Amino acid sequence: MPSSILDAIKMGIWDFDPEHQNEKNDEQYEPTSSMPGSEEKLAVLSERINAGLPLWHPQDRYSYDDSAKIPE
Repeated sequence: MPSSILDAIKMGIWDFDPEHQNEKNDEQYEPTSSMPGSEEKLAVLSERINAGLPLWHPQDRYSYDDSAKIPE
């Protein structure tokens, strides 16, 4: 069983989702207000992969019109 997304990719397990994802708390990684598909969002996702964290934070911005998460 892989211990991270990177290990899963190396093993050819394409549908791997980190175990205990719900046990990771918000203090371990920050949500992002970056636009989905933007270079900024991809950089955040890359950092999360490298750190062995779940790709998605429950409070990430998820659409263009997610105005509640746009920094002022």
